[in-house]
Amino acid sequence: MARPADRRRGHSKKAQYSAFTGYLVAAIGAALGAILLIVSLLRPGAFAPLREEATDIVAPAGEAGAAGRSGSLGFVDAISGYFRAGSQNARLREEAQQARIKLAEASALAEENRELKALLKLGQGPDKPIAFARLIGSTSASTRRIAYLSAGRNQGVEPGMPVRAPRGLIGRVLEAGSDSARVLLLTDGASMVPVKRAGDEVVAFAEGRADGTLRLRLINLGINPLKVGDVFVTSGAGGIFRPGVAVAVVSSLTKDGGIGRVLANPAATVYVAVEPQWAPAPDETATPEPQGGQAR
Repeated sequence: MARPADRRRGHSKKAQYSAFTGYLVAAIGAALGAILLIVSLLRPGAFAPLREEATDIVAPAGEAGAAGRSGSLGFVDAISGYFRAGSQNARLREEAQQARIKLAEASALAEENRELKALLKLGQGPDKPIAFARLIGSTSASTRRIAYLSAGRNQGVEPGMPVRAPRGLIGRVLEAGSDSARVLLLTDGASMVPVKRAGDEVVAFAEGRADGTLRLRLINLGINPLKVGDVFVTSGAGGIFRPGVAVAVVSSLTKDGGIGRVLANPAATVYVAVEPQWAPAPDETATPEPQGGQAR
């Protein structure tokens, strides 16, 4: 069946009308744009009121957008600041802990230096030490109170030699090897040292109790003249320990003397001096007559 003759012709008219309308609108727009451009060039302030009105109209939307951007940035900054603060706090805590460790190490080093200086002063006395050494260990689970010394026969250490720290007597050498030795501490049950109260002639024996303390047993029985806080030093009786070395301080009283706390704690001592055995002069061999106690 043949198409109607007017179908193509009507369709072409519609397309022509649409194209014509488009061209016409474009021409009018171009002309209007050209007129506005000429006017703006000739009179720049002519459109200022329009621009101001347009600015006022879009200002609220701009403020809302700016507030939104500011709020979003503040939220992001707050979140990032929170995480940064957490990492900074962790770093500061670590730095503070390291500073405390270094401070403790410096304090320990200062204490070690003081102890070494005190030991050097011991070497300036009439009886110079045989050797300076470290206490490298001690018994912990045994009833015996034995310490180990980092010096032996190669350094001149012999059994029976007194071992002392700057604060007082530690004990005496029990056995000596080539480069190490065993030290019988004052608190061992087999240890006994002749002592006297500092400042007078109240004499006693300091006997180890194997519990970290000493029993100060007076030689003269009678009225107990001791007081808590009295300091006892070696008396020099019988030799081995030269007189005047600090031994213990009275912590409690008993019927025949008292219980003493050693002044030179081996657990807190690092460096010690090994001294030669002390031999009294011939006129000092006799034990001095005790004073300060009344016989029953």
